Amino acid sequence: MVSLILALVVLVLGFLFYGRLTEKIFAPDDRQTPALAINDGVDCVPMKPWKAFLVQLLNIAGTGPIFGALMGACFGPVVFLWIVLGAILGGAVHDYMCGMISSRHSGASIAELSGIYLGKAARWVMRAFSILLLVLTGTVFVTSPAALIDRLTPGFLNEKIWIGIILLYYILATLLPIDKLIGKLYPVFGAILILMALSVLGGVIFGGHQIPEVSLTNLHPEGLPVWPFMFVTVACGAISGFHATQSPMVAKCITSEKQGRNIFYGAMIAESVIALIWAAAGVAFYGATGGLHNALSTLGQSGTVYEISEKMLGVVGGVLAIIGVVACPITSGDTAFRSARLILAECTHLDQKKIKNRLIITLPLLAVGAVLTQLDFNVLWRYFSWSNQTLAMIALWVATAYLLKNGKSRYASLLTALPATFMSAVSMTYILMAKEGVGLSQTIAYPIGAVFAAALLIVYFFQFRRIQGNTKAEIRA
Repeated sequence: MVSLILALVVLVLGFLFYGRLTEKIFAPDDRQTPALAINDGVDCVPMKPWKAFLVQLLNIAGTGPIFGALMGACFGPVVFLWIVLGAILGGAVHDYMCGMISSRHSGASIAELSGIYLGKAARWVMRAFSILLLVLTGTVFVTSPAALIDRLTPGFLNEKIWIGIILLYYILATLLPIDKLIGKLYPVFGAILILMALSVLGGVIFGGHQIPEVSLTNLHPEGLPVWPFMFVTVACGAISGFHATQSPMVAKCITSEKQGRNIFYGAMIAESVIALIWAAAGVAFYGATGGLHNALSTLGQSGTVYEISEKMLGVVGGVLAIIGVVACPITSGDTAFRSARLILAECTHLDQKKIKNRLIITLPLLAVGAVLTQLDFNVLWRYFSWSNQTLAMIALWVATAYLLKNGKSRYASLLTALPATFMSAVSMTYILMAKEGVGLSQTIAYPIGAVFAAALLIVYFFQFRRIQGNTKAEIRA
């Protein structure tokens, strides 16, 4: 219990102090944001700060901080450390920088920002990679809530029916102006999400459950190594490349750059609080990582959440928690497809003020998502998790290039360069070792992952020296 309380306190302190340092390095000013400068009535729409925060939180808090946290908890309480440190030093910095840099480029997507700061080739790679991730994300966030709702409704309303209903909602959420549906529903869902997290926390604390204290021991029943599998499995609860596709959407709606720390950095910290609660709940409820792993294997992710919620909280609390778990993925899936629409609109230059152009992009996207729902969820999740963390790696290098090209010091640019290097090692090592990747042994994958990350860090130092030299030459001229 002490470890859980300390972890929650550290997350709050991280927001107050490291969040302020991140803001100071970026240096927000009084320039007009896209919501005021463009204000197209569809995607660039002024939004009140509290509403923008809730939209950002629900955009990023899909099933990731719940399912990912539960699967990550199978490694033991070591997961607490990654959720806390990963969020403060990596995830929240990542989300803040992606949102704020996008705001300074008229709400441009992470793909366009990659082109600006890493070159034209990076733009096309990131366009393809981002759309792939978003379609996978939207699909994952269709199947997981549909499976859970199926458990709560009569037999004729089966999982396939709910998949169809959710996809119909996604069409509306993707097409309509952001303030018409998302802006109205998300504050309600946000309140449910927060109450859900608090109710589960209450169930853990007052239910007589034993929460193990933090330990570096690997307790995974199948013996999966913590490095790199835990860092990929937790995904959204600590750092997520999916957020790089979502922050630009809210960047189009903020009315002042100075709102950024509360909205972008703050929403990631809030999501990590949710992940921390569910990780603690999983281990505490089943008593050991073996019991949790067995539940995930036999009941599935949705079934495990349902069992924890119902038995820990009773009927009323369980229903509240389940509604929150259903709302989380649906309110990320809709914005996943919306972000994919915006990226494709940037590629095709189709004016999104016209609903016909929105339909031309939206319907094929959702058709692909509908086909992918027929695949096994666990396979989808593994590919989603790796592509998610790889996108986070690239987004952090984009942010590093931004800081360098805007005259920040070497020490300031380490804010993003260090987590970028770390995530480079995670991403490369995972795809080399995983079954869905190359399947190499640790003895081969570990050195290659380390060399890959070190090579990128060396490129960073050379780029810093080159840019610094160019700046001095310009001053002398």
